[in-house]
Amino acid sequence: MKKQLPKRHELDVRHTWDMTNLFKQESHYQEAFDQVEKDVDSFCLKFENQLKSKALIDEALTMYQDIQARLSRIGAYGSLQASTDSISEENQMRQGKQMIRFQGISKKLAFLTNELKQIPDELLQEASTVSESNRYFLLDIIEDKKHALSPEVEKALVALSPVLNASYINYNRFKLADMKFNDFVVGGITYPNSFTRFENEYEHEENSTVRRTAYETFYQKLSEYQHGFASNYQAHVQKEKIMSELRGYPSVFDFLLYDQKVTKDFMDRQIDLIMGKLAPAMRKYALLLKKVHGLDKMTYADLKIAFDPQFEPSVTIDESKALLIEGLSILGSEYNHIVRRAFEERWIDFPQNQGKSTGGFCSSPYGASSYILINWNGHMDEVMVLAHEIGHAGHFQYANSNQSILNTRPSMYFVEAPSTTNELLMANHLIKKAKTDREKTWIKSVMISRTYYHNFVTHLLEAAFQREVYQKVDQKQPLSAHILKNIKLDVLRKFWGDAVEIPDWAGLTWMRQPHYFMGLYPYTYSAGLTLGTKVSRLIENRVIEPQVWIQVLKAGGTKTPLELAKMVGVDLTTDQTLTEVIDEISRIIDDIIAYQLES
Repeated sequence: MKKQLPKRHELDVRHTWDMTNLFKQESHYQEAFDQVEKDVDSFCLKFENQLKSKALIDEALTMYQDIQARLSRIGAYGSLQASTDSISEENQMRQGKQMIRFQGISKKLAFLTNELKQIPDELLQEASTVSESNRYFLLDIIEDKKHALSPEVEKALVALSPVLNASYINYNRFKLADMKFNDFVVGGITYPNSFTRFENEYEHEENSTVRRTAYETFYQKLSEYQHGFASNYQAHVQKEKIMSELRGYPSVFDFLLYDQKVTKDFMDRQIDLIMGKLAPAMRKYALLLKKVHGLDKMTYADLKIAFDPQFEPSVTIDESKALLIEGLSILGSEYNHIVRRAFEERWIDFPQNQGKSTGGFCSSPYGASSYILINWNGHMDEVMVLAHEIGHAGHFQYANSNQSILNTRPSMYFVEAPSTTNELLMANHLIKKAKTDREKTWIKSVMISRTYYHNFVTHLLEAAFQREVYQKVDQKQPLSAHILKNIKLDVLRKFWGDAVEIPDWAGLTWMRQPHYFMGLYPYTYSAGLTLGTKVSRLIENRVIEPQVWIQVLKAGGTKTPLELAKMVGVDLTTDQTLTEVIDEISRIIDDIIAYQLES
């Protein structure tokens, strides 16, 4: 008898996140939306065509902050509910209406940045000295002027934003609402399949026949949609190329990296060093899994199996809370209070259900609690996932509390550092707490298979794929399902070499991630984990006090990623830090191999 995922209304509400932390009821959300629209009209009436002095500029931005903060909470209320149940007509309609209303608000507010970009730099510089909360925004405006278009064109682009951003929405709708995966049968047992079930269960399934069959049937379904997905993705990257040309960037890479405040050589270094120096160590680990599991061959469908599946402890939600409070206590009592709040105030949505987004994320609307989505499977390694997402929550709770909404978000290059710092602090705490060599080795294997594989392999190979795609886009070469599949296939085969059999269908892996609709995001996972590895060691070895790291989190977006790293004494301008991290990963793999040889 097959077990289907429950529907959203069938879940234990205690294990879902609490939307009343944003609005106590739906009517309050509607009232807040109505009020902010009225305030936007008042804002436009007061300031449009009036930004003639530094005092008025400062006053306008201060009111703008308040409007943006409320829009942040309103937007989260709609999008978060859609992420937990995309099948729900109510959620689809709420999010759809919200997008239409947000479009109207954006069109009205577009005058602000348009007019600021027409103001002489001297006046903007003067205005930036009036208040610290508006300073960085105005300095960014001065830089942005280099790529600004005429006010009429900028307004037109804002008006077109729902259409220009439709590819990402289309992708999620195809993936989570439309695609239905076929059941498969192994040994007379019927297994239901879905995106969520495949990525949370079957990829890690110990039974090789079940796992490999799940992969084949999953990818067969992907193949049926590949041409539509490819067309949708091509529309997205072509839009980015057109925007880069309109704004006068030398390449689409320069356009996409502009907001990250790093240049392309930083991305290239992450990709090239990891592809070249980490790949041999990961191949050794893959062959170790082949030996431990007695596999006839090592295939793409075997890469995410556990090193020691018989040992993996189960853990309840309450037990995970205790572990996280204990493991992250090294960051101090103030940080630990955030960890407690995450559980006690229901920031976390644990259960798997039909229509729920795959993977995990954290959203921290300004002036409200954070919201963490995971797909809980009851295994110990989920504690690491929770530590990661609580790292995002802690980061933005500090940033939101210490910066204006205009200054909270740091460069994407940095944004994964706080989450991966937490993940490694948790892992190293568990290693110290372990009572046997087997337990220590198991935790190290989770660091490789979960933390480093996820960030230094899965997402890094996405980045290598992206780089090839955007090079073709820059050269004005067309894309197709066949080309995209072969690019991904070449990247996978280059990394894994002869150690792993990569079947042709594995090239469809590019279809599985929404990251490709988020600019050059995938490589930043490894960039963040590079810094996260270094910071976790600095904290554990008391080279820096936890409060130094907390100050980095509080800084939000007021510093560049290189400046944030310097606050903890880390230099990211050379290969050294990344090379040291790759060497550490290699040592962990060697430790696991040594244990296996001795046991």
